[in-house]
Amino acid sequence: MVSSRTRRPGFSRRAQYGLFITYVITVAGALVAAILVAIATLDPSTFATIRAGAAEVTTPVSSVLASITRGIAAIPGSIGDHFAIRQRNAALRKQIEDEHALMQRARAISYENRRLKTLLAVRERISEPVLAARLVSSTGSSTRRFAMLNAGFRQGVRVGQPVRGPEGLIGRILEAGPDSARVLLLSDPESVVPVRRTRDGLPAIAAGRGDGLIEVRSVSMANAVFLPGDVFMTSGIGGIYAPNIPVARILRRSRDTALARTFAQPDTLDFALVQRAFMPLPEEQGRRP
Repeated sequence: MVSSRTRRPGFSRRAQYGLFITYVITVAGALVAAILVAIATLDPSTFATIRAGAAEVTTPVSSVLASITRGIAAIPGSIGDHFAIRQRNAALRKQIEDEHALMQRARAISYENRRLKTLLAVRERISEPVLAARLVSSTGSSTRRFAMLNAGFRQGVRVGQPVRGPEGLIGRILEAGPDSARVLLLSDPESVVPVRRTRDGLPAIAAGRGDGLIEVRSVSMANAVFLPGDVFMTSGIGGIYAPNIPVARILRRSRDTALARTFAQPDTLDFALVQRAFMPLPEEQGRRP
């Protein structure tokens, strides 16, 4: 068998065609180069025209190739920018969370300031308030509803004095110690407050239920209609509570007896105003300074 090293290209037609095309391209390239050299030497203006035409043909191809090259070269930078943007977004999210916490704190401070201003305004409108004190605790799970005040008889607190907040009536002093006092809340079953409806003056009684709500019962007419949103305020009857203190708002339509929610919610209160009784007993009047 003849070695492959000694074989000639003629054994394969494909190899012959490939060799022939290579020769043709080489010869054609040499001829074109020679012609261009001759034209450039003999007729520079014509060569300039040919060169401009070739540039017009190759410019779009060069632009596409350049764009592809720039895109490939920009890939590492784009990847770096992506991770940098992610880090920046994470930093911005943390900053937003921090600012949100600060905003919530500012809102809480603003809310407390508004409540204190309202309480001060109430104190200015009411004659002879005893003091403003802090509500330190309140019962929310048992049927008896009390709150503790961090002021007692040393500060002028007496049994039976009304206690109110910026939104309305809270209750009355049930027991007074040297530096603390127990407040009977409006929702306690033992609490009874004479009230009247603001829109028509209908007299009623607001009694506690022991579950955080109160019942409003009409005392002047049968089948009295209570509408949702009806507002009841103290009437001044009984001599304990001064008139026109907000007490409760009706929750749903009813007759004779309606379910209501007090304006002042002890579990949301921090400060309360202790007042003297509207019509104090003679012995309490004798103890006034």
